[in-house]
Amino acid sequence: MILNEVFTLPNGVEIPKMGLGTWEIADEKVAEAVKEAIKIGYRHIDTAQGYGNERGVGEGIRNSNVSREELFVTTKLEADIKEYDAAVRAIEGSLEKLDIDYIDLLIIHSPQPWADFRGENRYFKENLEVWRALEEFYNAGKLRTIGVSNFDQEDLDNLLENASIKPMLNQILAHISNTPFNLIEHCQKNNVLVEAYSPIAHGEILNQEEIMAIADRYNVTVPQLCVRYYLELDLLPFHNYVFVIT
Repeated sequence: MILNEVFTLPNGVEIPKMGLGTWEIADEKVAEAVKEAIKIGYRHIDTAQGYGNERGVGEGIRNSNVSREELFVTTKLEADIKEYDAAVRAIEGSLEKLDIDYIDLLIIHSPQPWADFRGENRYFKENLEVWRALEEFYNAGKLRTIGVSNFDQEDLDNLLENASIKPMLNQILAHISNTPFNLIEHCQKNNVLVEAYSPIAHGEILNQEEIMAIADRYNVTVPQLCVRYYLELDLLPFHNYVFVIT
């Protein structure tokens, strides 16, 4: 079963091949969602500072019947943080809110603040300063792995060429109708695992007749088909819907 399979990151840490995202799940409700996901076999839980639910995610993990060592927890540094000291404070804040001793994967949520997302300013210098904070917490043993999200090739190359520790993972938007093959190939050539979010395109794919017909042909649901598409490309899928791929 896919929930029991793993990828291995460049430093040897194993990451479950499929994860549960918690975007738009309220802090007061997310603990129960996390507990239920763990109960049916999920071992990879994804949250973010920007989601405002790290406290609840940590509560769900602590109150599950699975040991901390069996779980893989990802959180993301708020995209607007582009300065070393602010990054240090934010990482400390995530560790405190989650209250789970360490974070398995910490990601820079975006190469640019959301208000300037995909603008001309690439924030190369600022991202190197933020990355330096991640490296320090990684070297201190508080982060098991570190990575990025929404980084295009030039953003990723900035870290690959200048950082002491290379990014281990890039979390990007990808689905059947929008697959950035060139970026995926570049990541994989540089030993950066690609984690893909929104396999059902925020729900838009669910009603596409062509996709529905393919799913029917294989006797699976559309979400299952979309996740299998990721896996065939050696991508790690995570999503905000609890379903099991066997």
